[in-house]
Amino acid sequence: MGVIGLGMGRGHARGYHSHPQADLVAICDMDVGRLQEVQSELDVPRIYTDAEKMFCAEELDGVSIAVPNKYHAPLTIAALKHGLHVLCEKPMAMTVKEAERMNAAATKASRSLMINFSFRFTEAAYALKQQVDAGVVGDIYFGRSVWHRRRGIPRFGGWFGIKELSGGGALIDLGVHRLDLALWLMGYPEPVTVTGSTYDRIAQPLAKKERKQFDVEDLACGLVKFANGATLILEAS
Repeated sequence: MGVIGLGMGRGHARGYHSHPQADLVAICDMDVGRLQEVQSELDVPRIYTDAEKMFCAEELDGVSIAVPNKYHAPLTIAALKHGLHVLCEKPMAMTVKEAERMNAAATKASRSLMINFSFRFTEAAYALKQQVDAGVVGDIYFGRSVWHRRRGIPRFGGWFGIKELSGGGALIDLGVHRLDLALWLMGYPEPVTVTGSTYDRIAQPLAKKERKQFDVEDLACGLVKFANGATLILEAS
């Protein structure tokens, strides 16, 4: 396995390193200091600052991609073209068109593409899904899924708050986890209408005060109505 991006990707690397059925052989990041630090910690054989060079030089089975959201699609598609299975950090992409291109590349390459919606794999989520599938909770006709991050804005002043790199704020960072869980538990009903609002009234004054770039929302809310009559309310901040 290989890992590209050693911010969130450091957790991926540690997971592969500790798993008895995985062999972490290469890591890639533009920060040489970070590369050397992780290489030393996990005893990784080889390091790269160029993903394409890693794809060409290594005989990888799969790769984790954990870079700023802007680069999810191009790196995923490149990895798939090299015949690799891909675990990509959420959100999948910046746009629907990018996501469709990623899916098409995976289909063409006959390789697996998985997005890291990790909350599906918690014990609580797994137990609830079993109860839903067994019919214990009955027909789910209304859902409210919320994530209020009380620790503040992650890496304030970094790429999370720059729309060109992230694609959005709280909704694309936190809300996607809650939306994924809700749709999974509800059985993926067909959406009919979606309405929503976004705000930046807390982060913008703080960004100006601290002279940091921040051009995404710090609060998002939405209402989804489905063809089966169900309704979902989503909040992320």
